[in-house]
Amino acid sequence: MGVVSWGIDPTYGLPVYQVEDQRYDLLGQWLSADLDRFFPVTLDALAMADDVARGEPPFEEWSSENYEVSFTPSALLIKNLWVPGAEGEFPAETARSAIEDYWRFLVAQPERPAVREYRPDLPRWQADLLQWEESWGRPHPYRGRLF
Repeated sequence: MGVVSWGIDPTYGLPVYQVEDQRYDLLGQWLSADLDRFFPVTLDALAMADDVARGEPPFEEWSSENYEVSFTPSALLIKNLWVPGAEGEFPAETARSAIEDYWRFLVAQPERPAVREYRPDLPRWQADLLQWEESWGRPHPYRGRLF
């Protein structure tokens, strides 16, 4: 079991998290709020974590209205821009593992009905993966490992 566990809020249908160790609360906040239920954003986080683990710079800066986030080879740095003093540093391997767990959680959720133009023949996560790869012009670094 990872440092963050996941569920769905029965009233609002949004991801909710639990942590046994409060040091990881900010990590759970960031995953559930910034990545939310968006596969493309989660794909970005996975790729950035993998890129820096291989000694490459992240392919772009993390963009967020609520969080300042930096991926480094040794840590994931998160600062909540709305809560004074809410910042933390998480070991890179722990952060990567938490992002991977979050991806697995998202993929396991039933699809929400929606009309989509791009690859409606595929589950949304697969369509979003193909679109991510087309947008960035490279295979996703987790292809063959996590999906």
